[in-house]
Amino acid sequence: MAVGILSQEDSRATTALTGEAGRSGIAAPPAVVGDPRDPATWKLPVEAYAPTASETRVVSVARDKLIDECMAKAGFEQWVPAPDLPALGGDTPTDWRYGVHDAAQAAQHGYHPDPARQQAYDEALAVGAVDRSGADDGVLKACAATADAQVPPVQEASIVQEINTQSFKAAEESPSVEEAFRQWSACMKSKGYVYARPMDANDDPRFAARDEVTDLEIATAKADVACRDRYQVEKTWFEAEVQLQQSGIKKHHAALEAARVQHKATVAKATALAR
Repeated sequence: MAVGILSQEDSRATTALTGEAGRSGIAAPPAVVGDPRDPATWKLPVEAYAPTASETRVVSVARDKLIDECMAKAGFEQWVPAPDLPALGGDTPTDWRYGVHDAAQAAQHGYHPDPARQQAYDEALAVGAVDRSGADDGVLKACAATADAQVPPVQEASIVQEINTQSFKAAEESPSVEEAFRQWSACMKSKGYVYARPMDANDDPRFAARDEVTDLEIATAKADVACRDRYQVEKTWFEAEVQLQQSGIKKHHAALEAARVQHKATVAKATALAR
C-alpha cells in the first residue's frame, strides 16, 4: 500500500498517534481505502474538510423545517420543500470519479446510470420545480433569509473545491498515471477500441444519448473495465491524487481548518434544532 494511504483500521491508529501535526510540522489527513478493489470505498484526504452526505442532510432538514414554519406563518401552509435529489451516478465522491469501474454495471448500463436511479432523480427534480402554495418569490426569499440567520447552508468551501479539482487534473499528468493510461490505451486497442485516455471512452459522444444504451457502448465499457483492472488504473490515479492533495492541504491548512470549523458549527446548530 502506498505511503499516505491507509486502511480504515490503520487510519484510526495513525491519527491517534500523530494527531493533527507530526514532528515535521503539519500532517495532512491520510487517504482511506475500505475495499482495495472498490473505488467507491476510498476517501481522498481533502474529504476530511468537506461536509459529509449525512451532515448535509441534517442541515437540509433543519433549514426545510425553519422555512416551512416561516411560510406557514406567512399564510402559505401548502408550501412544501423540494425533495432532496437522489444520487444519480456514484454513491460516494470517489465512486465514479475515475470513470466506470464495476463490471456488472458496465455490462448492464455501459456508461449510463441505472435507469431506476435516473427515473427517481427525474421525478424528484420535477416535484421540486413546482410550487403549489401560491407564494411569490419575495416571501420565500424572506423565509430563506430567516433560515440563513439560524442555520446557513452547508457546502464545500472554495478551497476544498479548488484542491479537489486541481489534484484531479494534475494527477492525469503525473508519470505513473500517464504510464497507466498508455497501458490501458494499448489494451483497449488490442480489443478494437481506440482511445488515448480512459475518460475519452466514458465521454465518447456516440454514447451521449440520455435514454439509449447501445451494444457498442456496453461492449466498450466492458473492455474499458477489463483494461482498467489489468493495469490498476484507478489505484494509480488515486495514489497520485493523494500525494497532490496532501501537499495542497499542508499549503492551505489554516483555510481548510477554518472551513471545517465553520461547517461543523453549522451542523451542530442544525442538530440542536432537531432536538
